[in-house]
Amino acid sequence: MTQLHTPKASRNQETGRLSFMSPVSPERVLFRSRGGGGSGTSLRTACTFPTVPAPKKTARRSLLVTAAALSSLALAAPAAVAAPKPSGSPSASPSATPPASMSTLGGARLGRPGTQVNLASGVPVLPKDLSARSWIVSDAETGDVLAAHNAHWRLAPASTLKMLFADTLLPKFPSTAEHKVVPSDLAGIGAGSSMVGIKEEETYTVHDLWLGVFLQSGNDAVHVLSAMNKGVENTVKEMNAHAEELQALDTHVVSPDGYDAEGQVSSAYDLTLIARSGLQKKDFREYSSTVSAKFPGETKKDKKGKSVRKSFEIRNTNRLLSGDSDVPVYQGIAGVKNGNTTNAGATFTGVAERNGKVLLVTVMNPEKDEHNEVYKETARLFDWGFKAAGKVQPVGELVPPKSAAQGSDRPGANPSGEAGGSGDGGKAGTGSKPVASASAADGSSGIGTALGITGGVLVLLAAGAFLVNRRWPLPDLVRRRARSSDDS
Repeated sequence: MTQLHTPKASRNQETGRLSFMSPVSPERVLFRSRGGGGSGTSLRTACTFPTVPAPKKTARRSLLVTAAALSSLALAAPAAVAAPKPSGSPSASPSATPPASMSTLGGARLGRPGTQVNLASGVPVLPKDLSARSWIVSDAETGDVLAAHNAHWRLAPASTLKMLFADTLLPKFPSTAEHKVVPSDLAGIGAGSSMVGIKEEETYTVHDLWLGVFLQSGNDAVHVLSAMNKGVENTVKEMNAHAEELQALDTHVVSPDGYDAEGQVSSAYDLTLIARSGLQKKDFREYSSTVSAKFPGETKKDKKGKSVRKSFEIRNTNRLLSGDSDVPVYQGIAGVKNGNTTNAGATFTGVAERNGKVLLVTVMNPEKDEHNEVYKETARLFDWGFKAAGKVQPVGELVPPKSAAQGSDRPGANPSGEAGGSGDGGKAGTGSKPVASASAADGSSGIGTALGITGGVLVLLAAGAFLVNRRWPLPDLVRRRARSSDDS
């Protein structure tokens, strides 16, 4: 059976399907929790570490204790105010060069063209071989932007836009809901689209469809979910509204799957905001960190005339998560989404954790024409970020969504502005079960620690009210235990 029904054209295809790689074992993985606290390195430390040192075995404070300690600061801090939109219509086509004036949302320096970083004694030098048109390195929990290059340059986003699609639609349908695909569900899919292999007249669960979206970047899965959401036009409308709620003001959606379309733009800054919002959702974290899964195939008759429907394996096209011949699995990687189209080139947003630090890196359209270049440049920026964290002064910050900035004192408020943070019937993820299954390199096996981000978006305080730090930290974290020989 052909597992991937993708036309040969590569206009909107995630290149290199990893079909030559051996499968990843789906065995159950155990987790252990850790607190959200941890001391950083002094800003005055005049030293550059070749590798990130292991933290001392000190007691970690829980997220609740940390939030309580910071409550006075959070309540006293002014609410984030949306900066003016950049000049020109948000639907304008990407420019050939970075505009002289871009959005200043998150800080004035983020609106300047070129590289923005505060180099000082003890701060490692940025990698010299970066060719991306735009990139950003930020602390996923504090929201500090450690360094950026043309952060607000509006460019074609490719399939990284599926992060916004998922963040918008995940809360709407229970993962166990089933849908029988009709021909109209698959209408309008662009030529050369990346596909997971959905067939008409077959029934799929919502869980199946999201695996198709995240692992294989399946435009067919996006269109089926859009059909369930009252159509593509309605879905695009909701995605644009959600982007505005997230203050992702560089973003304009035309096609929900990220397929090249006139006027469809986003920015490295916006894609990072979107990823940070998505990572608040338990199921988003699960799907974006899954390396491989089984996907339902086509129902056929066996030799006895009995209807049989077999499954086939799909693998995540995020090379830092699943690995490739020239890109090893990145230590601590846990998602989130890659993309590649003719207009956008290669794009990628990733999240990784090391020694208590969680970083988000977005890279858009490397000019260097080498295999897997977007992942190589992302890995170098992650390496720099983990060395620089605690030493470099930030050049800006990731702003919270409007609802978090304006209504953080509302009981039951959710930073994403939604009643529930999970796709399981609108019920918010409680963190009772760690769900991430991301791999990390540890020498020969390539499987080591990984990040799962669990817990609710908000911290429950004694009075029953919720407190949101003005910088909207991620939920508490867990780290996967090293696999035993029995799990290998």
